[in-house]
Amino acid sequence: MHTYIPEGYKSLLSVYDTQKAIGLMKRLFEDTFAPALNLFRVSAPLFVDGDSGINDNLNGYERPVSFDILHTGAHAQVVQSLAKWKRLALKRYQFHVGEGLYTDMNAIRRDEELDNLHSAYVDQWDWEKIIAREERNPEFLKATVRSIVGALADTQSFLRTVFPQLCVLPQLSTDVSFVTSQELEDLYPDLTPKERENAFVKEHGTTFLMQIGRKLRSGKPHDGRAPDYDDWSLNGDILVWYEPLDCAFELSSMGIRVDPAALDRQLTISGCDDRRELMYHKMLLSGELPLTIGGGIGQSRMSMLMLGKAHIGEVQASVWDEETIETCKNAGIMLL
Repeated sequence: MHTYIPEGYKSLLSVYDTQKAIGLMKRLFEDTFAPALNLFRVSAPLFVDGDSGINDNLNGYERPVSFDILHTGAHAQVVQSLAKWKRLALKRYQFHVGEGLYTDMNAIRRDEELDNLHSAYVDQWDWEKIIAREERNPEFLKATVRSIVGALADTQSFLRTVFPQLCVLPQLSTDVSFVTSQELEDLYPDLTPKERENAFVKEHGTTFLMQIGRKLRSGKPHDGRAPDYDDWSLNGDILVWYEPLDCAFELSSMGIRVDPAALDRQLTISGCDDRRELMYHKMLLSGELPLTIGGGIGQSRMSMLMLGKAHIGEVQASVWDEETIETCKNAGIMLL
């Protein structure tokens, strides 16, 4: 656990104005982002059946929060993300090609390392859209990324008209640089994956780092990805350079999802063949689920970026260790 306070940091907005700005920002973004991708809002579960295979396994080592439901006997798990649930919902709700859904996703990640950007509570816009077979390609993925970045930039611009104090912050660039994880390793072979991200994004600004999950020529993946939602050849993270913390800042993880062939391949590569017997995976392998693209956009991360905050606890309520609480208190930072 580590908390870094930038020298001379002071919040641009009071706690009261911070809450107002977060509410406005969320409404503005949804009103811009949803029509840009043709998405419709739906309700989403806080927990799912732990034996269904629907919960997101993330990197495979995170422990989901689980509990029993007295009158059903079900073993429930608090969602870690809605990556799989959304695809099932698109089928159940009878969406068509070119249509999608988005929802507020709230999760608990009990094993998350706590620092300026990470907490045990996760809030994001989860979205998923049905695509045609011919749209499973890098160019369609890149076009979708540009639409999301455009919606982010439009939201930031409008927010500044209401809170002019925010105009001192850098404007989000809509000129997206695209780079694969292998290209990044080739550029910076002596750096760690996180150091590579920092070096590239500091120089290039808004970046979409592609093809995360599969092993690189070094023998290791850039970062872990579950084998059963993103196609590792058609996914990536939206990153921006964040001056207050002097680091690359991930706003979104997204991608074109696995089709039956990609799922079959990635389950074998990752040693997860036992999942083939789960309900969700059986449906996907048999071609019963639609082809989709989807991802998550961090709400607290976006709030930090738009409002220039130094710590994620300034824009969301969570539980922190005593060291973090004391460090922030001494710096005049109020954790919600």
